[in-house]
Amino acid sequence: MTGGPGGGDGGPGPRIDVRKRPCDPGPAAWNAILPPQVPPVSLENARKADWLVIGGGFAGLSAARRLRQLRPDDRIVVLEARRIAEGPAGRNSGFMIDLPHDLASDDYGGTVDTDRREIGWNRAAIGFAADMVADYGLTREAFDPCGKINAAATERGLAHARHYAAHLGRIGEPSETMDAGAMRAVTGTEYYLGGLRTPGAVLLQPALYMRGVAAGLGREGIAIRENSPVTGLAREGGVWCATTPGGSVSAPGVILAVNGQANGFGFWKRRLIHVHTYGAMTRALTAAEVARLGGAPRWALTPADPMGTTVRRIDGTGGVRIVVRNRFTLDGSLGVNGNRLARVYRDHDRAFAARFPMLEGVGMEYRWGGALCLSRNNVPAFGELEPGLFSAVCQNGLGTVKGTLSGMMAAELACDTGSNMLADFRDQPAPRLLPPDLLTRIGATARIRWQEWRAGRDR
Repeated sequence: MTGGPGGGDGGPGPRIDVRKRPCDPGPAAWNAILPPQVPPVSLENARKADWLVIGGGFAGLSAARRLRQLRPDDRIVVLEARRIAEGPAGRNSGFMIDLPHDLASDDYGGTVDTDRREIGWNRAAIGFAADMVADYGLTREAFDPCGKINAAATERGLAHARHYAAHLGRIGEPSETMDAGAMRAVTGTEYYLGGLRTPGAVLLQPALYMRGVAAGLGREGIAIRENSPVTGLAREGGVWCATTPGGSVSAPGVILAVNGQANGFGFWKRRLIHVHTYGAMTRALTAAEVARLGGAPRWALTPADPMGTTVRRIDGTGGVRIVVRNRFTLDGSLGVNGNRLARVYRDHDRAFAARFPMLEGVGMEYRWGGALCLSRNNVPAFGELEPGLFSAVCQNGLGTVKGTLSGMMAAELACDTGSNMLADFRDQPAPRLLPPDLLTRIGATARIRWQEWRAGRDR
């Protein structure tokens, strides 16, 4: 798939002015519990490069790594609008999932053929990430290949889990059914009726992972410039020039890895759905609270119903904490209406209290929101937008693994590798055109609220 619709049927003009940046509420908690970062290096003055990557998230850093592998002597610059791990890449739940995980599906699955293809892609991305972990000396806290559990708190959720297990069996994928007792032994709570464990997922401490990858890329000679938002992008004489408040970068090849912010650059208009999802993290638990909780020292639950609550227990830097994530809101402006945050955060407190009555009095130290980007037909917005300008955006709610994959594939497309996986990845339709904004907003919001209501106790 190539091409990236800009304004109307034509593309953007000769100069792209980026007037609006996304705004994510609250701190990036995964980053906040780590030791302070080294001071940022921002772009200053004008510089030339062979490749410019715009965006320092999963897609951008993966693209830079793949470019370095394919073009070891080329000059590569990455521009990140914020600090590494402060944007959406540091605000997710930390699941790098190998199996199909379609958020629009009742049980995450699709057809047998499409799911087998997706599993192959996802595992290639996880393998790529694992190689970076090994090469850059990241710890198991940053990247833990321990699997995950789909947790069900309702009979409907159990039905979803059974259906998904049967589907996985048809495509030859292992899973382990867990009853209420097994769930209690792992989590310490009696809230769940059952679950389905799958072994191939990786658990990330996303900020620790992103910081480690960025540091490793820096040691390989890749220039990463933080707090350097691109405000303009123009092409002249076969060379793209990106301007920031402090300087500019000129390069013949550019990879745009900014997910939904691609709309701010004038691309994929009326083809990207902007959603915010929200998380909360407790303060560090005391030894007495850990003893009352019981269960395993580290575990991770995705809800059997896609609109349910994701829960993790972490035990690394920053102490033992519980992380909960639920609620989805449509936000076409790339921002969040402040009036809704209080309602969202009350839902986090409700979900936590219902699951962990033994932790009464434990409060949330961090609350945050993060943007994700969907397409109507669950495909990426990928390809060559203009000569020398490549798109690696729209991860459909799976920024860790799909972002990694899109970054890899964009670098291979830009370097014209002709790989078999690239050929398969390109053989996807473009994101479907959305209805007019008002209809999209009404329809998507109604669907989200209906699905959240149906999730019941799984939410």
